[in-house]
Amino acid sequence: MKKSLYFRQLIGFLSVSLLGTFLHFFYDLTGGSLFSALVSGVNESTWEHMKLMFFSMLILALSEHRFTPELNGFWSIKLISTVFATCLIPIIFYTYNGAIGKSPDALNIAIFYVCAALAFVLEAKLQGCGYSPKASDSAAVFVLVCIAFLFAIFTFLPPRLPLFRDPVTGLYGIPNKSFA
Repeated sequence: MKKSLYFRQLIGFLSVSLLGTFLHFFYDLTGGSLFSALVSGVNESTWEHMKLMFFSMLILALSEHRFTPELNGFWSIKLISTVFATCLIPIIFYTYNGAIGKSPDALNIAIFYVCAALAFVLEAKLQGCGYSPKASDSAAVFVLVCIAFLFAIFTFLPPRLPLFRDPVTGLYGIPNKSFA
């Protein structure tokens, strides 16, 4: 059981890593389609990198749910690990950026993979210890849908906060498009 759990988590990590990398370029590959903007990065802001993690984890969870036997608390565990990885991105980014004052690209890229790896370690721990969530899976799915909705809204109407600012262009949201 433990070997298959860790193997599944390794496959999950690799899948999220590949999908997240693909989604980073998906918006540009589609010629800036508004549909692709919903799930892919439209600029280099921290928010858009959080979106890459969230949707990579969500897409994998939908696939896993469809093709693997149901685990007790599946969606609750997915919610915990997805929110954990998504929130860890700005925590690590702003901590090291504040400490060293620089933002080297290699380190920025590594953050995504480190957060993904830690999410799957957390999932393995929760599943391996028989975690039994208090909330229902329906509630977890509802929260995931709400978060996805927030990512969509803030892609098109980003608040003027540093989290949403593209450090390359200094702009917010989708380049060359205005929805406000």
